Amino acid sequence: MVGENCTQVTEFLFTGFREHLWFQVTLFVLFLTIYFITVVGNLGMIFLIRSSPRLHTPMYYFLGNLAFVDFCFSTVVTPKMLADMFVERKAISYNGCVAQVFILCFFGVTECFLLATMAYDRYVAICRPLVYSIILSPRLCVQLVVGSYFAGWINAMSQTVDLLQLSFCGSHVIDLFFCDISPLLSLSTSDASISQMVLLTTAAILGAFTILVVLISYTFIVATILKIHSTEGKHKAFSTCASHLTVVSIFYGTSLFMYLKSSSDDSQHEDKWTTVFYTVVTPMLNPLIYSLRNKDVKDAMRKVIAWKKISNILNK
Repeated sequence: MVGENCTQVTEFLFTGFREHLWFQVTLFVLFLTIYFITVVGNLGMIFLIRSSPRLHTPMYYFLGNLAFVDFCFSTVVTPKMLADMFVERKAISYNGCVAQVFILCFFGVTECFLLATMAYDRYVAICRPLVYSIILSPRLCVQLVVGSYFAGWINAMSQTVDLLQLSFCGSHVIDLFFCDISPLLSLSTSDASISQMVLLTTAAILGAFTILVVLISYTFIVATILKIHSTEGKHKAFSTCASHLTVVSIFYGTSLFMYLKSSSDDSQHEDKWTTVFYTVVTPMLNPLIYSLRNKDVKDAMRKVIAWKKISNILNK
């Protein structure tokens, strides 16, 4: 129980990156470049998908939503981090911190379910190609995407409501560059054991469910590919999954490392850099992976560039 004289904190302070000035300048330029590529890459992917009739398929419908989620996820963290880079007092209000936790929980879980949905999409495309358009009808695609956002909203609401029940009357320094729920629980002057259990249980259930969908989908996919006799056929089938497999490996690898490993004082600095990769770098990689490895996306990009060149010539 917290005493009656408890004064709730009104803001939190980030430690950010306590490095030498020259290294902070280097980090600022690096993170600004990454964020620029993230914005251009994800918004560009959405534009390509919407403007190219060839990309109006379930796979790219899911990919467009993934690009939107990545853009929002990065925008919640990176601009604030960049603004705080050369500021001595890296502060965020209590309400701003809670809002940041809500949005990150929302988009983080939404991405998990979108990746699982995309794995199911690849399963249907490779294992049941003749009925692909029948199974993944426009209505089902919308339902799967809405369901992904709904799962993210449920997770964000449960985590945020639970966080709002806690008191913060002691230290208000977060050894990160954004508000994450785990360090906030460790700062709480209330008994956060139930909240910690809710966090771990929710992460385990949602993570296990989405990973299970991905594993089952790819088990059937691999089994189907192995039955293909021609090497060219196997390569073509695998190439349709390569981008998604790469994105899934990066996302789940970093997120599982962050939330399912036991924390220790010796690992805090390592955790901070892992968090950078999870929140800043990964949203940049997804559109790059799909644009560099996907023939349809590259063809659509070439057509858009060619059309702009023709338009410029005609306007002159």
